[in-house]
Amino acid sequence: MLETLLLNFLFMLFPVLIFLIFFENRPHAYNRKILVLLTAITMILCIAKPITLETGFIFDLRYVPFIIAALYGGYKNVLPLYLILNVYRFYIGGEGTIHSFLFSTAVLIIVPSLSASFIRSKPKTRISWATVIAVLTMGCYLIVLSVVMESLDMQFWMLTFYALTTHAAVMAVLMILLEQIITNLKNRDRIMQSERLNVVSELAASVSHEMRNPLTVTSGFLQLLNKSKTLTPEEKGYIELSLLELNRAEKIISDYLSFAKPQAENMVYSNLQAECEYTKNVIMPYATIHKVAVEFSFNNSLSTHYDRNLMQQCLINLYKNGIEAMKGMEDGVLSIDISERKQNIIISIRDTGIGMTKDEISRLGKPYYSTKEEGTGLGMLMAYSAINKVKGVIEVRSEKGKGTTFEIAIPT
Repeated sequence: MLETLLLNFLFMLFPVLIFLIFFENRPHAYNRKILVLLTAITMILCIAKPITLETGFIFDLRYVPFIIAALYGGYKNVLPLYLILNVYRFYIGGEGTIHSFLFSTAVLIIVPSLSASFIRSKPKTRISWATVIAVLTMGCYLIVLSVVMESLDMQFWMLTFYALTTHAAVMAVLMILLEQIITNLKNRDRIMQSERLNVVSELAASVSHEMRNPLTVTSGFLQLLNKSKTLTPEEKGYIELSLLELNRAEKIISDYLSFAKPQAENMVYSNLQAECEYTKNVIMPYATIHKVAVEFSFNNSLSTHYDRNLMQQCLINLYKNGIEAMKGMEDGVLSIDISERKQNIIISIRDTGIGMTKDEISRLGKPYYSTKEEGTGLGMLMAYSAINKVKGVIEVRSEKGKGTTFEIAIPT
């Protein structure tokens, strides 16, 4: 029994290891198909190599990967597994085929419906949820089996003990491994994003500093030339226009320098209320033009240090992106909610726009990447840079056709 149990546990680890080694850096849509395929192989192997007790009873762990796929992937990912599971079970045949079909159908209907709440939960809660669901699933299966059996002898109770404890232990260990992998991947992404922003900051500081010198010299000579009495009005107009463009270039360089470091004179210690209300008022005319309603709520008493101008620009960029995601839509709503959670200031910006795919979300904040045709990506880059400077985290949740939510957590 122990050898078969360890073999089944190895089957469970099979999709995790294969995915991490060969497919981790592929696009999300491609990854989902690979994971479904690997999970299907795991279920087939579990059915083909069941755990046999000394009493003669057998059971397998097919529902462990099935439940994990249902909780993390929802109906879209678990439906192919349901079809594969039952096709293979009917192919094997034998006693209990119909019962297996009916039971797997019940699991298909109930478990994926919990997916949305499950994903929003904390890692420890997800581990507990999955373990409890695995035990309940096997418990219900044993209850059905007890109804079919004529008498419940000691052998049945041994099967019940081993089946429940095995499912609980295997599910708990697998969930701990999966959650740790997910945490490691998120930490890696945060580190990569932080390094990317640091590179942009250093590049911006270096280039901006070097460009300011020739701009200052050119501007000075043009101002001297503009005082000449021999110039025609047309020539003076050209010089004034050139000076305006040089001033605009200087402003652009100053904006790039904001990537490098906050300005000391702009640093404040506050609860963000003034900045949030100011940016909301700034963006209101733009929202009105695009027929977007703005809902604003502020419930925060925590304060933190930040660059006022940088934070204002960050919020404006995020508000503007949300409004532009609802262009041409009727009844668009931009919801802005500032609250607190466990010593973190939480800024939630939600729109009802076109939404984004997981691939698009994963590329947000990268230089020169934008979901808009005319976009440069510098607005999102600046937003990520501003939040990174206050050691905050941006989490993006989105669904195509249903909208996007940016949740910013800033520690105090």
